[in-house]
Amino acid sequence: MKFWPFIKVLPVRTHFRFVRLARVFASLSVLAIIGSLFLTLYPLKPPCGGLACGIDFQGGTVMDISTAPQPADPAKIHAALQGLNLNETVQTAGAPGAAILRFEAPKGADISATVTRVQGALTKAFGAVKFASTDVVGPTFSGELLSKGLLGLGLAILAMLLYIWFRFEFQFGLGAVAALFHDVFLTFGLIAIMGRFGKIEFDLRSVAAILTIIGYSMNDTVVVFDRFRENLRKYKSMPLGEVIDMSINEMLTRTIITSLTAVIALVALAVFGGPTLYGLSVIMLFGIGIGTYSSIYIAAPVIMLWGVKRGAADEPAEPLKPATAR
Repeated sequence: MKFWPFIKVLPVRTHFRFVRLARVFASLSVLAIIGSLFLTLYPLKPPCGGLACGIDFQGGTVMDISTAPQPADPAKIHAALQGLNLNETVQTAGAPGAAILRFEAPKGADISATVTRVQGALTKAFGAVKFASTDVVGPTFSGELLSKGLLGLGLAILAMLLYIWFRFEFQFGLGAVAALFHDVFLTFGLIAIMGRFGKIEFDLRSVAAILTIIGYSMNDTVVVFDRFRENLRKYKSMPLGEVIDMSINEMLTRTIITSLTAVIALVALAVFGGPTLYGLSVIMLFGIGIGTYSSIYIAAPVIMLWGVKRGAADEPAEPLKPATAR
């Protein structure tokens, strides 16, 4: 069976006037960035501010437990650990009786002895309890992970600016970096919002997802910029806004098809990957949508505000041809 005819449902060339709405969406993006920064930084509590820090950056202990055939009741788990003076959180893991327990040992307490007491308390409350894995991260190591993770994000953005500057022109680099900062800030806002509902923690998986978003957003932006530069040389007398609209419309079908392939895989990962991969897949799903949006309404308008120099045409100018229906 041939599936290609179904893809032909998409138009050969669209004619949306994106630039006309650039000011409206740019204003909405500025408000969204301000809100994201507020949610990320408030309240100002170390080490992650308004983000729900995972064990990677906060330090502590994570235990994968199974109380099957009994259900893993979070209230009963909290009651069993009440006398141990722990700051614990419990998250059910989807499978019957499975749960993820996170806790911080009391200051100055021996971590190994605390883990043993936790296991004994849970066994006493539930009977036979299986402890699949126990991960312990110290506060010094978690602080190093946080600083190195944020440093990696900053270096990635700087490398993208240098690449675009070398590959195109400086104003193209400004547009690309503006889009990258937009995507990163809004992604942090998403993590902060979902962290308040206990859905996503800010950990190394989140950093990996943000780095992937940076790469995806830059790839989409470079493709649009490349077509934009070609059209600038070909249609030297066309207004800049019309060149931007034409370039985005020419790449829109490709962007939709590419994004859909990634979305299908990430939706399956979010549904069937369990709580360990849920946050990563949701962040990347958000990043695909926001990366496409920023390429259209952040990167291109910045170039329009800055202006570009029209170089010599590599090929003779030709009039626009209307799209023919298939």
